[in-house]
Amino acid sequence: MRRRSAGPVDAARPGGRTDTDDGPTASGAAHGTWLTLGKDGRLTLYAPVDGGLLRWTETRAGGPRWSGPHMVPVPGLTHLTVVQGADTYVHFLGRRERTGADGAPAADVVHAIQYQTGLAVTDWRSLGNPDRGAERAARLAPPVGAVAADGTVHVFVRAAGGNLMLRREAPNGKWRAWEDLGGAGIDALPAPLALAGGRIEVCAAAETGVMIWRQTAPGGDFAGPRGFSLRPAPGTVAALETAPERATFFWTDADSGAAAAWRAGGWPIPLGASPAGRPYAVLRTPLDGHDYVVLAYRDQDGTAALGVGGTEDEAAGFWWYGLAEPCQGTPALARDGHGRVVMALIDPGGRPRVARQEDGPGLALTRWQRL
Repeated sequence: MRRRSAGPVDAARPGGRTDTDDGPTASGAAHGTWLTLGKDGRLTLYAPVDGGLLRWTETRAGGPRWSGPHMVPVPGLTHLTVVQGADTYVHFLGRRERTGADGAPAADVVHAIQYQTGLAVTDWRSLGNPDRGAERAARLAPPVGAVAADGTVHVFVRAAGGNLMLRREAPNGKWRAWEDLGGAGIDALPAPLALAGGRIEVCAAAETGVMIWRQTAPGGDFAGPRGFSLRPAPGTVAALETAPERATFFWTDADSGAAAAWRAGGWPIPLGASPAGRPYAVLRTPLDGHDYVVLAYRDQDGTAALGVGGTEDEAAGFWWYGLAEPCQGTPALARDGHGRVVMALIDPGGRPRVARQEDGPGLALTRWQRL
């Protein structure tokens, strides 16, 4: 892997605006897949802002110009998760707080969809709250989600009791009631994964180690949780399908402080690097004719780091590169309409920056472009 030193791009933005123009800025990075590739080959970047979310969209496949930011109002939004299905539809899951009729704060999960790149977002629909009672309901954790191969949306939330709750769509398009999947003492950010074969798996750090839930068949019930005596740091677990119907989970090991990869049936494999305090961004991509996994995270010093290693060949080593680019939250990784790796982050001023894979061997990134 080659790396070029990062720096801002001073080119004019669409519409005659430049990087120095004032405008709405993000309040941080969203959770999940907040850099998405549409069916038309254009990338879209989403970020939370006070009172809603912001959206930037490539003006053509492969960039480099972007339009935006476009504001999508969502009053009361406290957390934003972005997930995308195989059909390229983008789903937004939010935790919303409003004041109830009695004057007390009320929290619920909300959901909206963007069906096509650059077009309008649907109305936001409340999915309710799995907990009852004002005190328990106020402890609602951020929602996370996965979209099955058939387009069925699955929303997971840690309940006030520390167990995992699920709400999903029914075959007729309506939403089923909340389902209690059990567990105890789990982290606020479980890592669900939609496998290409149609099933969903969920991994969560817990007070007792790691818990795994597996869907028995596409659209079926969930078995588990199955517990493992491992030590992931809370808030760092990410999931990636690395072989047909096989998930690899990445996290920061709570004892060593290093990144680790784990598949059920084996032992965690240390990947090196300094500790990440948030989930890793994960991407599987071909490089120089070989199958690789790319990881990105926010280092302890507040800057972005990038790692590359062979898919399911972690023991051969991971190569890590500090990018010296400060960021908020977890960066994002995606492939653009030309198949190039793109990395995005939210800088300390709330502005997105993107860097793109250059032509040539390895994974060299262009200079950072500030949107």
